Amino acid sequence: MLPLKNKRILVTGGCGFIGSHLVDRLIELDNEVTVVDDLSAGKLEFIEKHMTNKDFKFIKGDIRDTTIMQETCKEKDSVFHFAANPDVRLSVNEPYFDFESNVLGTFHLLEAMRKNDVRTLIFASSGGTIYGDAEVYPTPESHILMPISTYGASKASCEMFISAYSECYDLKGVSLRYANIYGPRSLHGVMHDFFWKLRENPKELEILGDGKQNKSYMYISDCIMATMKITEYIIKSENNYDVFNVGVSDQIEVRKIAEIIIDELQLDNVKFSYTGGAKGWVGDVHKMLLDTAKLENLDVKPKVVLEQGIRMYIRWLKDRFGWQ
Repeated sequence: MLPLKNKRILVTGGCGFIGSHLVDRLIELDNEVTVVDDLSAGKLEFIEKHMTNKDFKFIKGDIRDTTIMQETCKEKDSVFHFAANPDVRLSVNEPYFDFESNVLGTFHLLEAMRKNDVRTLIFASSGGTIYGDAEVYPTPESHILMPISTYGASKASCEMFISAYSECYDLKGVSLRYANIYGPRSLHGVMHDFFWKLRENPKELEILGDGKQNKSYMYISDCIMATMKITEYIIKSENNYDVFNVGVSDQIEVRKIAEIIIDELQLDNVKFSYTGGAKGWVGDVHKMLLDTAKLENLDVKPKVVLEQGIRMYIRWLKDRFGWQ
């Protein structure tokens, strides 16, 4: 039997972008799935189709609520922890929010798992922020963590707590250091921002920074496939704790993303303007490429080519929000 079939699973942040796609896959594998989400960033509509499924349960709640965490962790086999503030830029203006929702929330979850003897935790970390301005490209998992945003610092803190709990209380934990994940249901990020700016003014596009920020992007279906492979690995592994970069082996400049989106929207003579500087905002990592050799050893092979994925995502945004 597959390690993730007919299990009792808790997903925090299961109404969010990545979390809701993960819920879809877990349901497909005949698992009993409970979602906890406060709906501050997630959308109930993303999981609405599961509401009538007897093996699915939704709880509107905050992971900082210790009572909710204690109750929802009862009799669970595994937890996928995807609840977090998804906006790196917001965290700069409200650093305490990141600490409270990400770090304190994760601590409450770990305590609930410990007290309920839940054995496996899969954590959505951030390869895009946790290394900061890395000195090695592609950046391996062994690289020192030097985040330059409070969001990245909060994710690094969560990883340290999970590592400690895995060792002290015999948990199986794994941190997934995601590249920039994009695709249907994503409601933030550079592609989403460009779409809305062009929808408002199809003649001009403001690009934060100098447009030369060079980063790695992974399509949501490939992200979920990689997440499932890593989860199956950690369940079978002798290691109590592990980390994986989750991304692809190439990268793209922000300006090129803009050009692809403009072409997909069939716009002509769009004028670019730039806010200037190498970084788009305070805490922005202007260059990011993850070393994915460790992931590739699990036979994870992304299927969606970046330009194709960008176009598919823009079509989803057009279908959902309309165009012009």
